[in-house]
Amino acid sequence: MAKDQLQFEIGTPVSCEDGPCGVLSRVVIDPIKRTVTHLVVEPRHRHSLARLVPVGLVDARDGELALRCTVADWRALQFVEENEFLIPPEDWMEYSGDSILGLPYYSESPPVASHERLPPGEVEVRRGERVRASDGVIGRVQGVVIHPSDHHLTHILLQEGHLWGKKDVAIPIAALDRVDSDGVQVSLSKGEIAELPPIEVTYPRP
Repeated sequence: MAKDQLQFEIGTPVSCEDGPCGVLSRVVIDPIKRTVTHLVVEPRHRHSLARLVPVGLVDARDGELALRCTVADWRALQFVEENEFLIPPEDWMEYSGDSILGLPYYSESPPVASHERLPPGEVEVRRGERVRASDGVIGRVQGVVIHPSDHHLTHILLQEGHLWGKKDVAIPIAALDRVDSDGVQVSLSKGEIAELPPIEVTYPRP
């Protein structure tokens, strides 16, 4: 991989100009243009507080990710997770007493549906998602590599192999068939991927 490419390893700590803000938990991709559009940055173990960060705000240097904004600016970005209160059942709320001023009590919490607010048509890639070769599952996603000038994907970082024979490889984007909710599909066979040279990936602490 070229030195000027940006490597996003999922799980890497992320800092703002004035302090840490979380970790990289997911990468958002436009599957048609094959570009990375956003990174999902969340405080450790606080999925509900994850923010959608435009990739143009991100620098990758010395194995770390830095945002060109303050922590306050990051907190002002859009939440990824949105909660929607559903219409409760008719008997969800009851009133005590005969007066219209009687205080209500709640038999249960109102039903809530959570969904993620990604840009239309885009998909997210998580660490550990399965990568399927042309002849079966070959490994799991560890991250992506992009070109900094246009944010186009250049490689998918993959951990390939089994427990005692694992290695990290970078699959060229030319071999990418698709990225969707089922994971990553590539056109290479397991044998062809096994022949790719290993790369060094520093795994962040969970």
